[in-house]
Amino acid sequence: MDVYLVDGTYELFRHYYALPSSRDKDGREIAAVRGVLASVQGMFKEGVTHLAVATDHVIESFRNQLWAGYKTSEGVEPELMSQFPLLEEALSAAGIVIWPMVEFEADDALAAGAAAAARDPRVDQVIICTPDKDLAQCVRGTKIVQLNRRTRTMMDEQGVVAKFGVAPASIPDYLALVGDSADGYPGLAGWGAKSSSAVLARFKHLEAIPPDWREWGVKVTNARSLSDVLVRESEQALLFRTLATLRTDFSLFEDVDELRRA
Repeated sequence: MDVYLVDGTYELFRHYYALPSSRDKDGREIAAVRGVLASVQGMFKEGVTHLAVATDHVIESFRNQLWAGYKTSEGVEPELMSQFPLLEEALSAAGIVIWPMVEFEADDALAAGAAAAARDPRVDQVIICTPDKDLAQCVRGTKIVQLNRRTRTMMDEQGVVAKFGVAPASIPDYLALVGDSADGYPGLAGWGAKSSSAVLARFKHLEAIPPDWREWGVKVTNARSLSDVLVRESEQALLFRTLATLRTDFSLFEDVDELRRA
């Protein structure tokens, strides 16, 4: 069997900005909810049997306590925020498994769910449905893959390496260096995608990068400066990696058959 895990937060944002306004009899904006629900139901019509949707019931999470600049709900359209509980209610009423996250994020739920599902020998493949680069760290060979449903592109482990220049296990380190504006942390000054992937392709993790740039053995522009920044801001880099590392140390289901539509 294949297991599909859907990023409900991304889907709600995507449909909110893509669809014309629609209101229910009480005047509440519901277009995005209708769009996501129709999209997920379409997956079942196409033959999907096991599926769960993860949402950010609240945008804030434990990461906001670690980094003051981490993403919040500030600036999110009220009519978009108000549709999160409506979406969760609609999916649940339709018999679709929903994971509304409070302490953790929807991305954590997707990571934890993927790891748990992949351990079941009956599962042929776990498909994480989101374009979010954070989830690239969860990809494992061809067993756990990432699907961008909008572009219909699938990314396995070789695809992650081709796109980012590093293996999935190094994605949190990569994001720590380059930063993630969507999540609200800046990375380290001067460290771009090319330099980060070049260094991490060899050393894999931040701690393994020699403090002396002359020991790197890779061609990187301004290596001396990058080394100075990394040494000076090593604690910050490790904090950013913690922010980028998805949590899988919690349980969402006991048996993968719980993900079958009720």
